[in-house]
Amino acid sequence: MPLIGFEKSVKLLKQYGFPVAKTEMAESLKEAMVFGKKTGFPLVLKVFSPNILHKSDVGGVKTGIKDEKELKKAFEAISKLGKVLIQEEVKGTEMSLGMKKDPAFGPVLMAGLGGIFVEILKDVSFRIAPVTRKEALEMMKSLKAWPVLQGCRGRKGMNVQALADILFKLSELSLKEENIKEIDFNPVMVDEKKAKIVDFKFLA
Repeated sequence: MPLIGFEKSVKLLKQYGFPVAKTEMAESLKEAMVFGKKTGFPLVLKVFSPNILHKSDVGGVKTGIKDEKELKKAFEAISKLGKVLIQEEVKGTEMSLGMKKDPAFGPVLMAGLGGIFVEILKDVSFRIAPVTRKEALEMMKSLKAWPVLQGCRGRKGMNVQALADILFKLSELSLKEENIKEIDFNPVMVDEKKAKIVDFKFLA
């Protein structure tokens, strides 16, 4: 399945009202510097290439960029791998939300812990679209990680309603956009106030 380009992906995200970390395609170091001055540090740089699905495996992600000197060094490294995405750095707990179209059942939604944990711990929940916001919340509650999301051992509870809202919008998009076969939001950073999609991938 071909990877949908950055411009079209951003258009879809805006169209359905998804909360996304400030992200731009930086064609040059100058553009990256302008974004840095406008958004502020720390920043993240990522490679965007249809041939690279797991960016971190090839050194295609640089986080915690705290000044222009580090930005220059990171840009030079990432630009050798492909196009460069520049992004505000968002802190929080990593979640993974997504959708895959099944030949028999249609769009199947997925929620679980994000980053590397989704593949290692296999703590995921599935539901056939459409889902209501209440059903999306039930998906979260079925995870083993639910106590972590609620807050434990001095940690504040996460904004699970914001995660449920993203799942609800994923459900809407997957039913309306017939050409989209797979969606991967990993990670979605969530804290006690908000949830923001940090990495997104649409496959047609």
